[in-house]
Amino acid sequence: MMEDKVRQIREEIEGQIASIETSAALYEFRKKFLDNKEGQIAQLMKAMKDLTKEERPVFGKIVNELKTWATEQFDLYDAQIKAKELALKNKAEEIDVTMPGVMHTPGALHPDTLIINELIDIFSGMGFEIFEGNEIENDYYNFTALNTPKDHPARDMQDTFYVSEDFLLRTQTSAGQIHVMENAKPPIKILSPGKVFRSDDDATHSPMFSQMEGLVVDKNISVCDLQGMLDIFSQRIFGEGVKTRLRPSYFPFTEPSVEVDVSCFACGGAGCKLCKGTGWIEVLGAGMVNRHVLENCGIDPDVYSGFAFGMGVERIAMLKYGINNIKALFESDTRFADQFKN
Repeated sequence: MMEDKVRQIREEIEGQIASIETSAALYEFRKKFLDNKEGQIAQLMKAMKDLTKEERPVFGKIVNELKTWATEQFDLYDAQIKAKELALKNKAEEIDVTMPGVMHTPGALHPDTLIINELIDIFSGMGFEIFEGNEIENDYYNFTALNTPKDHPARDMQDTFYVSEDFLLRTQTSAGQIHVMENAKPPIKILSPGKVFRSDDDATHSPMFSQMEGLVVDKNISVCDLQGMLDIFSQRIFGEGVKTRLRPSYFPFTEPSVEVDVSCFACGGAGCKLCKGTGWIEVLGAGMVNRHVLENCGIDPDVYSGFAFGMGVERIAMLKYGINNIKALFESDTRFADQFKN
């Protein structure tokens, strides 16, 4: 009976081992016979306790020979299978060095990024520090502290996205000015870039766009300082010889407030399609910081004064690069960005 079991094990190994194709499958098949605890050969060794003293040495020799033979068979086939697997892996990873390489063209920075980088470079050269505020603001920082109470008609200009009764997606980066003025003493000179959100959508407006806000607060700051800074900005962005013009306007957080025009850099002020025949192009809004805003931030308006300005990054990009529809800036088409490679 014991000899029959040895013969059956041998026949099973011989009959199936040649059909196994992977080293993992061979490993599982090997455990069936050679596992030290559960393997069939180990079970034969345990069964020897039922034999007589005379039978045990003879049968023990037969089982050991079976174990040695099985181990050699499995080692032989394991080496053969692993050699085949290695050959297949090498074949799959072959590289034909005579084939032409795949060209990967470098990407390009988005026009918004180019303008933001250029603006930061210009204003940091004039001593401005960068401050990035929160895209979700509460009503106080976005409106009330900027001299725009809840019943103020200027709120109608913003078309605000409210997240809750008190929180909203900021409509202007001016909210960052309040955070800075609350936590820093003059002199203050900051530039605040970031995304803003308004319910407005046409060829020149987008519900989400980028602004660049600037703030200077110190003693004896005047409109002349604002004008001089804007002259440097416009010439660095649009070219030497470009002039600036201030026109009276209204913003609740500045007084006086101005719209800032630059002389048309396309026609030199003679009048063209870009400037609509006027020789001037509106680029941003600015003004002297309203004394109520300074007071809201704990800054004495009788000692300190300041100016603020804000521009749409997309508007500057459209003017500088001749983009006629703001939608092109948000379509995520790499071919569009490729046009602005240096």
